[in-house]
Amino acid sequence: MQIGMVGLGKMGGNMAERLRRGGHEVVGYDHHREASDVGSLKELVDRLETPRAVWVMVPAGAPTQQTVDELGKLLSEGDVVIDGGNSHYVDDQKHAAELAEKGIRFVDCGVSGGVWGLQNGYALMCGGDDSVVQHMMPIFETLKPEGEDGFVHAGAVGAGHFAKMVHNGIEYGMMQSFAEGWELLEASDIVTDVKGCFSSWRTGTVIRSWLLDLLVRALDSDEHLEELRGYAQDSGEGRWTVQAAVDHAVPLPVITAALYARFASRQEDPPAMKVVAALRNQFGGHAIASAEGSVGMGADSPGADVTPPKVR
Repeated sequence: MQIGMVGLGKMGGNMAERLRRGGHEVVGYDHHREASDVGSLKELVDRLETPRAVWVMVPAGAPTQQTVDELGKLLSEGDVVIDGGNSHYVDDQKHAAELAEKGIRFVDCGVSGGVWGLQNGYALMCGGDDSVVQHMMPIFETLKPEGEDGFVHAGAVGAGHFAKMVHNGIEYGMMQSFAEGWELLEASDIVTDVKGCFSSWRTGTVIRSWLLDLLVRALDSDEHLEELRGYAQDSGEGRWTVQAAVDHAVPLPVITAALYARFASRQEDPPAMKVVAALRNQFGGHAIASAEGSVGMGADSPGADVTPPKVR
């Protein structure tokens, strides 16, 4: 099958290569000219036979919107646009409606697999009309892992990225649990082989997983993670998952806490903790650290001289 691939970064480039290895003809376009088969989106569209299929793998938000807008001007009735990036499911519904006015069909597809997808395949979560999804199945079959699992037609337009959003929210919680367990083991006085503990859990335990395998792999190269700074970005999907939970009145305490932990990781001197330190000093006379790094009781530390307010 012939397909255009827009966006040839770490994910898109490997996906294009997996499709080529599977016997498909891929015409790739990227802003970085050296990675492209063509020099523009127009040239990509001109190279494809009708009905055309174009897979978009660019960052969510404005880049995706701009790409969809331009494709809407270049493609024809009956062509297909697949958004495989990490778009918000609400944007999918907007894009599908815009393209439908011109007779262009739309599928949203959440993709998971990272840099390992070329070798292992990609888990795909699709949303869209059944006839369009079935039309694109040769592409999906090549991209997915071998076997029965790894692909789902999750529902109507938006369902694929909604499913991927929840997938990433679960990933946040799992990663945070491993991180907190690692920190506690490292802080222990009696556990001397933290890496060995995680490695031993890969067989026969209920927490064995690919994430656990990847953590052990990281510890193999840096046992105490001394070469890393404790800073973690978040994709938009973690935030969208929490927002969707609010919209649907579904409690997500673990995923929400994991998202907030990432926010905290970016603060060398968390402002909120200044308030906590000040209050501990005020009510208990606890030592506080100055901005210069010195530790003391504080110039106005009240000790036991402050009379607590009466409780009414």
